[in-house]
Amino acid sequence: MPQSNQRHVLSALVQNVPGVLAHISGMLASRGYNIDSLAVGETEDPNLSRMTFVVVGDDHVLEQVGKQLEKIVTVVRVLDVSSRDFVERDLLLLKVKAPAGTGRSEIRELVDIFRGQIVDVGPEEVMIEISGRENKVQAFIERMRPYGITELVRTGRIAMVRSGNDAAAADDSEARFAT
Repeated sequence: MPQSNQRHVLSALVQNVPGVLAHISGMLASRGYNIDSLAVGETEDPNLSRMTFVVVGDDHVLEQVGKQLEKIVTVVRVLDVSSRDFVERDLLLLKVKAPAGTGRSEIRELVDIFRGQIVDVGPEEVMIEISGRENKVQAFIERMRPYGITELVRTGRIAMVRSGNDAAAADDSEARFAT
């Protein structure tokens, strides 16, 4: 019995041309699929970009999203990253109230514990950078709330299949999304 509301990480290698992001996100939205997270960036080949999607749903949703993506001419390849052994990261920049004194010291300690960095210091607040798995980033946000978060921005999730799994992931994804 398929599980509902599973989190699926898909990686689409796409041509690096104007309009690809709008085309793909519009296609998914028009079919009622919600993108939980999206990150896009140029790859080692400047002619290609990688789009990393997180979609929530059952295996049928995953299969349909994959098939829809592969129908788009500018999509070169789609991989179901979450079906393999993979590494994922999320990046957070956060401004938090930190007037000089004890509070600022406590914040510095928490930043160190979470292996983050203070990247900017103002008279009344600091800006912090944290990267890691989604649950780590979320835990850090919860620890900062009592101090007074003034601004927060996150990237979408990025992910890569661990070394030695690339060929298997490509074979599995191509078989899974084949029409």
